[in-house]
Amino acid sequence: MTKVYPNSASSPTATARFSNQSSSSRWSRNQLPRLSNDHRSAAADDSSSSEQVVLTVWKKSLLFNCNGFTVFDARGNLVFRVDNYMAASGNNGEIFLMDAAGKPLLTSRRKRMSLTESWLVFEGETTTNPKFCVRKKAMSVLNPKCLAQVSHCGGNNNLVYEIEGSYAQRRCTMYDSKRRIVAEIRQKEAACGGGVAFGFDVFRLIVRPDMMDTSLAMALVILLDQMFGSSRRSSLSSPT
Repeated sequence: MTKVYPNSASSPTATARFSNQSSSSRWSRNQLPRLSNDHRSAAADDSSSSEQVVLTVWKKSLLFNCNGFTVFDARGNLVFRVDNYMAASGNNGEIFLMDAAGKPLLTSRRKRMSLTESWLVFEGETTTNPKFCVRKKAMSVLNPKCLAQVSHCGGNNNLVYEIEGSYAQRRCTMYDSKRRIVAEIRQKEAACGGGVAFGFDVFRLIVRPDMMDTSLAMALVILLDQMFGSSRRSSLSSPT
């Protein structure tokens, strides 16, 4: 039986896409739209700022009869987990992104009374003083590939990240405000080679930790699944 993790190697295409970005274009540490050190992921702390982090995302909870995600690093260590007990919990409550020990790192809550589907992202378990707002982008002739936009909350509502591509095909690219690639979602292929993909329930999240916190990148994956994936279809089909 083919193992889901660890990642045997990074994607050559993804490596090239990241390495082609000039080192002079990198943000300094104090310029990053980061979370506090208490909520940074182990994956980010375990990597140098110049390296990319490759995570294997499994769209399955470790708990029985739960919807969620389980995320491993390149060595097969558990990094993140999401356990939702109800299919529609993403729309009716909060979604908690936890570390391997079950400590909540980020909480996402759907914004009520919004013209477009929007989510607020908070640090830890708190639901006050949101850090980011993630908005589903309406179809636009100017940028038909855009799926969602991420902005700061509070007084500074400037655009921080933009996500383009197709989540259904697990081919998405996250850009910062200067159109630099900070993270990518790609299908995962079996370690035996031959271009055999695992399917859409197992995929890779490739992050530049010097330009984007890995926990925030994973939180955005969860929200993309709520907006465009099977979680949304489950929520819509569930009785209200």
